[in-house]
Amino acid sequence: MSEPDFKDVLFEQYNIRTDLALESHQVIVEQDLPPELPGVKVHTEEEEGITITRITVENDIGAQMMGKAPGNYATIEAPGLRTHNREIQERIAELLAKEIEWFFEQAELGAEDGVLVVGLGNWNATPDALGPKAVENLMVTRHLLQMSPPELREGLRPIAAIAPGVLGLTGIETGEIIMGVVDRIGAKAVICIDALASRSVDRLCSTIQVSDTGIHPGAGVGNRRLAITKETLGIPVIAIGVPTVVHAVTIISDAMDLIEKGSISSPEGELPPKPVQFSIDPEAIRGNPKKAQSAPPTPDRRQLIAQMLEPYFGSMIVTPKEIDLLIDEVSDVVAGALNVSFHEGVNYDEVFKYLS
Repeated sequence: MSEPDFKDVLFEQYNIRTDLALESHQVIVEQDLPPELPGVKVHTEEEEGITITRITVENDIGAQMMGKAPGNYATIEAPGLRTHNREIQERIAELLAKEIEWFFEQAELGAEDGVLVVGLGNWNATPDALGPKAVENLMVTRHLLQMSPPELREGLRPIAAIAPGVLGLTGIETGEIIMGVVDRIGAKAVICIDALASRSVDRLCSTIQVSDTGIHPGAGVGNRRLAITKETLGIPVIAIGVPTVVHAVTIISDAMDLIEKGSISSPEGELPPKPVQFSIDPEAIRGNPKKAQSAPPTPDRRQLIAQMLEPYFGSMIVTPKEIDLLIDEVSDVVAGALNVSFHEGVNYDEVFKYLS
């Protein structure tokens, strides 16, 4: 079963669209299932303000339950990433670099093996510009090392980088461009940087996921393109993604959950609101009360909300209003972590000196 099929299984069972393995796991556990899923291993580490969760999907059984392809997924959650604090950003870059280095070890990459970094996304659309922005700040060295004497190459890896744009701009599948470049330069691995979709507003631009299962550009917003995976390229593919958008249906559904559970905070001195049971019928909202009385109740709230929001708002995705600043800062963190993990001669104290 391919990864798109896994995602379809997750959507059909839970009506959830997310690119984050962590969220997929949480959604399944919330459905009264045991915290330990067959074929799925989860390990969590925490420090002040930062949580690192490593999920391994071991087989097709775990993949079908998770809606994610078999492989390794590491997620760094850091709400402080959105506070514009340089010290926090440097700490997250350091942790991200260690996760990337672990994936390098699993891929058995040598210290001098060339890597192609691909900044996926549309640089004309700010929420989708993470990949191109990160590529701008990379230390690309392939052309320099080819012309440098051996004594000057120590501690540097040959790195090439491209930002191929999207199909609508080039008329060429991104996967086809990558295949051609990999074949021409002889890269030993590909790293893809892309914007993701989340099911939680709190995780927008505050979560970074690294995986070795490749990537399907545009899948998070229902616009799948040619897969970029080890199977299609013949070499390891590591995907780094940051959620920058969330579906409007998800926001409304989560808000209704808070109301029903009485989780919305009350002013000081007032009793918390009692849980409210909703019985919403789309026909009643559309102004057809007679038809609403005879219509059977709809148990799935997300499907009901999506139906109410059609035809235009059902597919709407939402992004923070300060997304331009957030993209700039998160792309700095990703680029800084890559620079450190690529080049042994670059240390954590100097990494941000290479960034704009």
